[in-house]
Amino acid sequence: MASINIKSLISSLVSKLKSPLVRNVIIVALVTLFIKVLAFYKETIIASKFGLGFDLDTFLVALLIPSFIQSVFLNSLTNLFIPNYIVELKNKGNIAGFQSIVFLMAFAVALFSTLLAYFVIDLFLEEVFPNKSAEYYLQVKKQLFIILPCLALWGFTSVISGLLEIGNKFLVSTIQGVFPILTVIICLLYFKSYFGDMVLAYGSLFGSIISFIFILLFGLHHKVIYIGKPVMNKNSWEMVNQLPPKISSSFLSAMNNFIDQFFAGQLAIGSIAALNYGNRFPAFGVTIVIMAFGSVLLPHFSRLVNEDLKMAYSHLFKTLKMIFFSGIIVVVILILFSDSIIELWLERDEFTAEDTIKVSRIQQILLINVPFYLCTRIIVKFLTSINKNKFMAWVSLLNLVVNVILNIILIKYYDVYGLAFSTTLVLIISSFFYFGFTYKQYKKLSL
Repeated sequence: MASINIKSLISSLVSKLKSPLVRNVIIVALVTLFIKVLAFYKETIIASKFGLGFDLDTFLVALLIPSFIQSVFLNSLTNLFIPNYIVELKNKGNIAGFQSIVFLMAFAVALFSTLLAYFVIDLFLEEVFPNKSAEYYLQVKKQLFIILPCLALWGFTSVISGLLEIGNKFLVSTIQGVFPILTVIICLLYFKSYFGDMVLAYGSLFGSIISFIFILLFGLHHKVIYIGKPVMNKNSWEMVNQLPPKISSSFLSAMNNFIDQFFAGQLAIGSIAALNYGNRFPAFGVTIVIMAFGSVLLPHFSRLVNEDLKMAYSHLFKTLKMIFFSGIIVVVILILFSDSIIELWLERDEFTAEDTIKVSRIQQILLINVPFYLCTRIIVKFLTSINKNKFMAWVSLLNLVVNVILNIILIKYYDVYGLAFSTTLVLIISSFFYFGFTYKQYKKLSL
């Protein structure tokens, strides 16, 4: 009987592995795992070189604006581009004209954002991070000006990666993320004396250039890039019409991180870095699952909702159940071993035992939200595929308001830990709103 059960289990696993969806999820998960492990090694080197000090804090502030622009504008454009492009392919429309519109939009966003950041950086620093030294502001600006050219590269890389994912080339689109990590590691180990305080900024720039060249070559090789005369049609207009609510949603969501960085910047030097390190393991799990499931599921859901919307909801709920309960198990284990994890990972040279305790407590608080946040991100992919972006914008606005209120209250009593508590509470509350709305849409469909 046991033999039959084992054979049945093996047969079931083999049949699941034959599914393109499962294979793609596994491929992206394994590659993302490798990239994140490499990223942890990079953070180990950074911690040993900089600790929770001045140079790392200024780099994180310099990176704040470009990463905010990427998250709000460039990623929003890519997420909307994929489902509407799949409809264009299904209808055998003008894919060259459609692609040209997307590339032009990505370039326009990058160019405008670069110019705006260049001219408003002084005002931004003085208003958002007041009462810092002139040396602090100068250090941030020097690093920002090195990183800003990455915006155009990130935009084009994101669009081409989306095209490759639509063509089920998930390995190529995922592996390009390794280059910015490798270049930072190489610069830290071999060129720190040459680049000095700008080593992290130059490492990021070189990695972005290599990633773009890599993804461009593979995009041309797999013949997924078609450039033609930009032509607006029904699908491209639908994408443009959905862009304002999607950008609003992404803007408000990204503002939560921005707000946390702002409040952390009002605390002692090193608080921004501590918050950043404390979120590394929670973000590690989220990134692997979202990269694996999110990258694969957005094209998958986009195809499925055009064929069988009820089945798409069924796939969503099964995925959520698996992700949530698996996430709880992993989170409990990580919370129990949090101190040991940070000690083994970061505690050396400039990173002290006191730093370990501080970062570990932040990490434990942020880990609690992981199962809820994972489910929210999966639901966001689904709602994007059915163009429910207005609802997401309203929820993001609510999250922002609650986060600001909780930050103001909790930071008085718990210092930087209050920011972590606030983030966790906001993400848990948000997950209930997203699931409730999605289930309500499903019940309407069932009537």
